[in-house]
Amino acid sequence: MDNLNHAYLSIGSNMGNRYLNLQKALLALDKNVGPILKTSSVYENAAVGFDGGDFLNACILLETKLSPSELLLELKKIELQFGRKKNTIEGYTSRNIDLDILYFNDLVINGAGLAIPHPRMKNRNFVLKPLADIAPQFYHPIFKKDTRNLLQECKDKNKLIKTAFFLYKDRIVLFSKLQFLAIEGNIGAGKSTLAKKIAEDFNAKLVLERFADNAFLPKFYKDQSRYAFPLEMSFLADRYQQFTDDTSQFDLFKKFMVSDYDIFKSLIFAKITLQKEEFDLYRKVFNFMYSEVKKPDIYVYLYRNTERLLANIKKRGRDYEQNISPDYLEKINRGYLDFIKSHPHQNTLLINLGELDFVSNSEDYETILEQLETGIIELYS
Repeated sequence: MDNLNHAYLSIGSNMGNRYLNLQKALLALDKNVGPILKTSSVYENAAVGFDGGDFLNACILLETKLSPSELLLELKKIELQFGRKKNTIEGYTSRNIDLDILYFNDLVINGAGLAIPHPRMKNRNFVLKPLADIAPQFYHPIFKKDTRNLLQECKDKNKLIKTAFFLYKDRIVLFSKLQFLAIEGNIGAGKSTLAKKIAEDFNAKLVLERFADNAFLPKFYKDQSRYAFPLEMSFLADRYQQFTDDTSQFDLFKKFMVSDYDIFKSLIFAKITLQKEEFDLYRKVFNFMYSEVKKPDIYVYLYRNTERLLANIKKRGRDYEQNISPDYLEKINRGYLDFIKSHPHQNTLLINLGELDFVSNSEDYETILEQLETGIIELYS
């Protein structure tokens, strides 16, 4: 079926993180079925017809090239992905996600396993109320009444509460909810590459660390004890200036900001490289600067093991990095992990990259984006 069809769906969840389930289901629908045109408010109501946790329910309008039977098959696939099991007992049960077709264009279908319009929708206020948000004047092709009239005549008077939850139509809109995303990681973890890809794919302002312009860096790798303090102080000054410049100025043509570092890395590296007296002095300056800079909405840490870090460092071929020791990289990893543990209220997302190659493998990149979207949803839930 080549023509674009319009389908109204009901979505609900009463298990686990219900809002996360709804939002992830919408993103799966956008990816596998078609773009979502409208979303209703999210309503909470008690389970109807069985004992179970309260539901979150909503309705959406989407556009699709699929036929009704193809759409039903995709909905079942998504439900299975969310862990829904086939009901082996009579009646209703709790579920992570429930997806139902309410209308498909203005078709009337009565087939085995597929009935459109949904035969029970007129008796469910948790369906009709959110549907009235997005389709108040859509006429039921059998009853010849619009959604508002069906809602008025509905005998279901179970309590329905409008929540503050908001559903995002697609991943781009969801990511645009952010103001500032910081991507951190050890030397060779791939943070700059990932930041660049996200900036390009989601129209974000890119903030990159200007490490290559630091004259002390090659000298530091040759003689760490001599050049550690001037290196760390110059990094701190440069990061502070860049952060106050770049993160205080929003680009009206960009959705959000994404950086390949957070200024707190200055303290992490300084603690590793400086002597105690030097570090104590350094920290006094750092604390003042850190209190002034913008903090990220989400702090992402890309974790790679030392062996993979060394391979990446060798592959990118920067001469002054080739003699970095495994012990130094392990200290950096521990420093980042200690920072994350000591800041439990920070919105941190630790991504263990393992063998993921998000540069060459689009599925690996998608895996990282899925983890990011989960982090964003949980942040705003």
